[in-house]
Amino acid sequence: MKTSDFDYYLPEELIAQTPLQKRDASRLLVYDRESKQIEHKVFSNILDYLNPGDALVLNKTRVIPARLYGFKKDTGAKIEFLLLKRISGDDWEVILKPGRKAKIGTIFIFGDGKLQAEIISIIEDGGRIVRFSYEGVFEEILDEIGLVPLPPYITEKLEDKERYQTVYSKIKGSAAAPTAGLHFTQELLNKIEQKGIKIVYVLLHVGLGTFRPVKEEDLANHIMHEEYYQLSKEAADALNETRGNGGRIVVVGTTCVRVLETLGKDDGTISEGSGNTSIFISPGYKYKMVDALITNFHLPKSTLIMLVSALMGREETLNMYEIAVAERYRFFSFGDACLII
Repeated sequence: MKTSDFDYYLPEELIAQTPLQKRDASRLLVYDRESKQIEHKVFSNILDYLNPGDALVLNKTRVIPARLYGFKKDTGAKIEFLLLKRISGDDWEVILKPGRKAKIGTIFIFGDGKLQAEIISIIEDGGRIVRFSYEGVFEEILDEIGLVPLPPYITEKLEDKERYQTVYSKIKGSAAAPTAGLHFTQELLNKIEQKGIKIVYVLLHVGLGTFRPVKEEDLANHIMHEEYYQLSKEAADALNETRGNGGRIVVVGTTCVRVLETLGKDDGTISEGSGNTSIFISPGYKYKMVDALITNFHLPKSTLIMLVSALMGREETLNMYEIAVAERYRFFSFGDACLII
């Protein structure tokens, strides 16, 4: 298949720039794969589509303030760092802007000297491995001087930083939010549990590779980015029990899909595990663990719309997106959601 097979027309004004005041007031497009029927609802109606005995899978990652503004030590030239992932200790993979000429040994200063970074190696795609030096606790300094890195298509300032975090975020490590989860409120999660639905937490630290365009026209040549994941024994047991009792696994977001499909087995069971996943899901892939999916509307020609197309079929996915555009749904991170059942 070709990358251009997953293109669609999206008017720029439908790209949501700010979150709604109330998280679960966003719209919800419900697509039934069996009947191919579409319903237009509000996100809080999700409760009506979850059954006692189902499991709802959420990603408990938390976005770190991964954007740093500073300057080059020897020239004073301005620099922007985007922290992608910790390699080990104080060594991080970063993107620099502008950074094409940044050589090994170059030192950058952030936060009036609270943080220093030295380039220790140059990697593919123009990225760098840097080593930070500081006094105190790195995470506390980052919280003080770093900014939450919003996706490139969001140009408006975010007034409340917590709106780019899910209400259940716990473990810091993501460069971007698992945005399908932004629609949930604690009150809605309480109602879901009270209805007899298990809430199961997994972890996947979202990398900015999720926003990188697919450069290869032939999908067979695309190299997928890696992201760190964890699935506990408790979570695996809960999912296996759900399946064993005839319940559905309802997955919130593409990040949770990546965890479950990385660890899932052909017999529909799953085991605990952790590591880095570079799973690439596109049409032709046979899902093992996903019975229903809650997700936002994704960028044209992205690996995320390909993942959705593997679940519903490419033509049906593009048809659903065409309807969402006609119905003026809001798109991308702060946009509306769809439920595929």
